[in-house]
Amino acid sequence: MVVSIFSARIVFFIGLCLFAALYRPVLSRPAKFADDFRITWSDTHITQIDGGRAIQLKLDPSSGCGFASKKQYLFGRVSMKIKLIPGDSAGTVAAFYMNSDTDSVRDELDFEFLGNRSGQPYTVQTNVFAHGKGDREQRVNLWFDPSRDFHEYAISWNHLRIVFYVDNVPIRVYKNNEAKKVPYPRFQPMGVYSTLWEADDWATRGGIEKINWSGAPFYAYYKDFDIEGCSVPGPADCPANPKNWWEGSAYHQLSPVEARSYRWVRVNHMIYDYCTDRSRFPVPPPECFAGI
Repeated sequence: MVVSIFSARIVFFIGLCLFAALYRPVLSRPAKFADDFRITWSDTHITQIDGGRAIQLKLDPSSGCGFASKKQYLFGRVSMKIKLIPGDSAGTVAAFYMNSDTDSVRDELDFEFLGNRSGQPYTVQTNVFAHGKGDREQRVNLWFDPSRDFHEYAISWNHLRIVFYVDNVPIRVYKNNEAKKVPYPRFQPMGVYSTLWEADDWATRGGIEKINWSGAPFYAYYKDFDIEGCSVPGPADCPANPKNWWEGSAYHQLSPVEARSYRWVRVNHMIYDYCTDRSRFPVPPPECFAGI
C-alpha cells in the first residue's frame, strides 16, 4: 500500500508538471551567451561551448568565476538551464540571481544551489532583498538530481509578485505587501548574475562539510539564456506599461495547477523557512501571512 501511494503521488506530480508546461505560453527566446552576458571575474574559468550557446564554469583551488548581464532590467522574466556539479560537491555554491548593484538599498533575488555529499539531495536556497532588507531565506531539497541533466530555473518579477520557478514549478512566491509596510523591489533595475565559488564556511550543513579538493576541478554548465523585460536604459515608459505580458492577469496569481504544484513542493521538499524560524523571528514578518 505504501508503494502504491508513493507511486500515485509521483504520477500525480508528473502530470502536474506536464500540464503546467503545456499551460504556460511559449515565451522564451534562448540566446547565445555573448548576446546578453559578459564575464565578470576569472575569465580563464569560463569556457563557451556549443558555438556559444552554452558555457562551462570551473571551480578549483585557485579561483571560482562569474558572469553578468550587459544590461539591467526592471520587471520581466529571466531564466537559464543549469546542470550542477555531480558527485561530492559539498562546500560549493552555484548561484543565479538578480542584483541592483547598490549598497545600502540593495535589491536582490537569489537562487543559490548548495553542494552536497554524494547521495544526499541538492538544496536550493532562495532569498529576497528589498531596499537593503534581506534575511528572507527559504530552502528546498530538489526532487531530482540536478547534476544529471539540465533543468530550467526562472525568476518572474512584476509589480504584484515575484515567483521562483524550477522547471515551471513555482517553489516560492513573494508578494508586494507595501500596504503592510513590507519593502518590495519596485524602483531599482537589476542585472542578471551567476557565480560558482567556494563557500564551505556555511553552504553544506552550516559549514560542517568542507570541500574535498581532491575532486577538483568542479564544473557547472549553463545554456538557454533568456531575458525578457524592460532594459534600463531603454524606453522610459516600459516598466510602468500594464500591457507588458508579465503584467497580464495570468501573472497576478498562481493558476490552480501551479498552486497545487507549489503546495506539493512546500509540503514534501521544504526544509527551511524563515517564516517559521522563531529563534530569528519570534514574531513572523507580516509578509509571511500573505499566502500565494
